[in-house]
Amino acid sequence: MLFQPVPEISLYLAWTAAVVPLAAFGAILVFFRRLPKTAAAISVAAAAVSLICAVCLLVRHWNMDAPLQSAVTWMASGEFEIAVGVLLDPLSLVMLVIVASIAFLVQVYSLGYMAGDAGYGRYFGFMSLFSWAMFGLVLAPNIVQVFIFWELVGLSSYLLIGFWFEKFSATRAGKKAFIMTRAGDTLFFWGWLILLVWGGTLSILELNSGAHGLSSAMTTAAALLVFGGIMGKSAQFPLMTWLPDAMEGPTPVSALLHSATMVAAGVFLMARLFGFFSQSDLAMAAAMAVGTLSMLLSATMAMVSRDIKQVWAYSTISQLGFMIMALAAGGYAAGIFHLTTHAGFKALLFLCAGVLIHAHETNDMFELGRAGARRMKAAMVCMTAGALALAGIWPFSGFFSKEAVMGALAGADNRLWLFCGLAGVFLTAHYTFRLIFIILFPRTEAAGGPGARHGSVSANAVMYAVLGLLTVFTLAAGFFAQGFEDFIRIHGGHAQEGHLASLAHIASPVLAVAGIVAAWMQFGSNASDQVGFAEKIGPVGRLFARRWYLDHVYAWITGRLLDRGIAEGCRRFENKVIEGALTMITGGVVFFGRMAAGWQRAMIQPKLMAAFAVMFGLILILLVV
Repeated sequence: MLFQPVPEISLYLAWTAAVVPLAAFGAILVFFRRLPKTAAAISVAAAAVSLICAVCLLVRHWNMDAPLQSAVTWMASGEFEIAVGVLLDPLSLVMLVIVASIAFLVQVYSLGYMAGDAGYGRYFGFMSLFSWAMFGLVLAPNIVQVFIFWELVGLSSYLLIGFWFEKFSATRAGKKAFIMTRAGDTLFFWGWLILLVWGGTLSILELNSGAHGLSSAMTTAAALLVFGGIMGKSAQFPLMTWLPDAMEGPTPVSALLHSATMVAAGVFLMARLFGFFSQSDLAMAAAMAVGTLSMLLSATMAMVSRDIKQVWAYSTISQLGFMIMALAAGGYAAGIFHLTTHAGFKALLFLCAGVLIHAHETNDMFELGRAGARRMKAAMVCMTAGALALAGIWPFSGFFSKEAVMGALAGADNRLWLFCGLAGVFLTAHYTFRLIFIILFPRTEAAGGPGARHGSVSANAVMYAVLGLLTVFTLAAGFFAQGFEDFIRIHGGHAQEGHLASLAHIASPVLAVAGIVAAWMQFGSNASDQVGFAEKIGPVGRLFARRWYLDHVYAWITGRLLDRGIAEGCRRFENKVIEGALTMITGGVVFFGRMAAGWQRAMIQPKLMAAFAVMFGLILILLVV
């Protein structure tokens, strides 16, 4: 038996965690959208209830020895049934707590950050919708339910990214995110259709156990297509350029999207189907290549960006690449642990950035430095703690999860992946502390202290309280690595560390420190000109700043293939075929009408002669008679 039934109390807890945010969304949008304080209270209360339920589930099933599943039939066709329900295993329990915790903390933080915004009530309604979509995705026992909530997550993110729809850049960013993720979702759709038609099952547990009728070739095809959806949702190469533009949304939205929810959903899906992906060596190799390329490219983009939120966005793409690399190397526990620690310190980094932006009304890190952002000591201390975790410095949580990832890569067959991972460690530390040093050591600084944009002391206190909690998590989470690993491995296997593991565990922290030192020499020391080595090489700096020209490639493809190719072909087809056919038909009608009219005119004289003859004959008859 693949699973055990879910106990009734656990089932109630799971459904409550998922449904309460939906009820909050409906209540806010229908009744309380114009009552901002009430809307915020309902949304935060719903998030708190979900968090309590998630924690209770984790504690209740910490020693579980088999997955728990409960499902009811939703649709049936012949012998095939599609069910909806709940799947509880270590992965879903951990992810449920992550999503609930980050959603609750971000919404509490938003009480201060979004205070005074005209769309305050609408904002909290969308946040509740997003939470419901993520909970439904995490608890799904089959691919159909995953796909439904996967698309709802995309819709919710579109609404939040384009929240300030009065700004053209925000609406454009929302549409770009929606379209690019839909490109990946199309592949995902085709992938699960293969599983449905040829495999005969969409159950996650059955797919992971190999209980499907797919050949190895069809398994690889389905896995690669499903991975296409992961590429779009987690902003992996080549569908990666939408994520930096998504920073047009409010900063708390950025923290929510980048830490544990939308973009992490792709990594979660790969972990959710880890057993299925492991059945195809080609799919795992493709995932490794995509993750590695995404990690390196996004790291180079972060090295030259001036926008503080975009630097953290590029960092998110890079860290998601690390997670996918770990999973592709067989390091199931390492990938999930890095996802967990990343959720904490990336939310911390974005929310610290929000405090600085909230006070100085600029995203430019150089402007923040000159405006005196370093005088906001609490925010800078918390952001430095998050930066140390991101760079992988002991004793912060990122050190432990990064070492786990390096251990998994050391056990891979190809040493190239480990060397690329170590290069990523150096680049991560470098671009992270480039940002920190630029803000802490500005070349010129304006007089006076920072000025607040809006909000009150109590609102700012709420924001700082959230930063404090996330900082504590960032400091403490790494020390629970072994317990986390023992718990999460119930679901799947793990990579065996090879002979390079010891070397990797030494080289990784050394390279992280080297990256910080290099950043200090270029951006922190008094002798530095705060211009990076990539920027000093003009073509290289432009290449990185323009995102390796990926957007240019997309624009060219759109312009040539869609506008000048497909659109122009459709225009010509319409003009020559459709309108030509209509012209031919109308011309034929006119021609035959004129011909009939001509015949009618030609027949007038014979008809008159015949009528005259008849009348003449009748007159003769009358005269004779």
